[in-house]
Amino acid sequence: MPLETPLLELHRAAGATIGEYFGTLLPALQPDSADEYATLRNAVGVLDSNFHAFFSFTGPDRQRYVNAILTSNVRDLKPGQGTVGLLLNPQGHILAEVETFAREDSILASSHAMIRERTLATFDKFIIMDDVTLEDVTDSLGTLDLAGPRTTALLAEIGLGQFAELPPLAHQEIKVGEVACRIVRRELAGDPAATLIVGREHLANLWRELLGRARAHGGGPVGMDALNSVRLECGIPWFGLDYDDKQIPHEAGLEHSHISYEKGCYTGQEIVERVRSRGHVNRRLTELRFFSNEFPDDGGKLLSGGNEAGNVTSTAYSPILEHPIGLGYVRREYSAVGTRLDASGIPAEVIEPPLLAKKTSA
Repeated sequence: MPLETPLLELHRAAGATIGEYFGTLLPALQPDSADEYATLRNAVGVLDSNFHAFFSFTGPDRQRYVNAILTSNVRDLKPGQGTVGLLLNPQGHILAEVETFAREDSILASSHAMIRERTLATFDKFIIMDDVTLEDVTDSLGTLDLAGPRTTALLAEIGLGQFAELPPLAHQEIKVGEVACRIVRRELAGDPAATLIVGREHLANLWRELLGRARAHGGGPVGMDALNSVRLECGIPWFGLDYDDKQIPHEAGLEHSHISYEKGCYTGQEIVERVRSRGHVNRRLTELRFFSNEFPDDGGKLLSGGNEAGNVTSTAYSPILEHPIGLGYVRREYSAVGTRLDASGIPAEVIEPPLLAKKTSA
């Protein structure tokens, strides 16, 4: 059974179309947005992103401990800073994507709720002699996202005029109306975006507050279908769709964004360094264009001259190309840009991401 956003009944009452993303029932299409893709590209959208699991680490050894189990450099984080990394098994396969946010007296870690129990168990099993307390705080928190070029203007109205200058995953406590929350700096299609982490009891009020402010900037609610189109045009892979415990970081193209090579030892490091020294992997996540109005099945095979060349992982319609696009694992010998492939009878081509150019607000 899929998980559910805490706002599910609110969305259903509003007439939203519900779909499953990250193992969670979330709005796929919102009822009162004429073009949600255009909202993300030209205004500001409010998204229900309640597919996260949250874990709190406290105690004097917290930073050293979390640094030792993730691929990212948690050791050097100062309060207000954040980073993204991976939780690997000893064979170097990806168990989870994990963001870590340093606070004055704790580290808040965020992953995906669909693997909540496994992630908690993995975090916990290495705590032996360390002075660390781990707590699953998922049920007490919720998240909403803002994305689009008018995000900075909206946030400036609530006192965050310098938000665009913050580094990625920087975070701070703020108030939106009467709701206290933590805001995290993100980016989508070259424009600042944000995740707001809030006590679950305040989630509905924050949704209404952000929606009113977004509409004042020509925006509104946006579902996951539109976000899926934009992220694929940006070439952004999603955990659970484009990579999971069957892949290693280099296959998923995460070796530069999710791994620190100066931080010291962590679980799975030996495999990561071995692949790094070899210089390549046999297959790699690749951007694809499909020459059809139909979408190939996720997981469907990619062929070249009858030979198996890879498989499709995710798809969406691209308004830029006016064709379906997607990501898939393609063997090295078929991965050159312009290579033609067959996706279950649908002509496909390897293309170069990202498709989106930066678009800023006036």
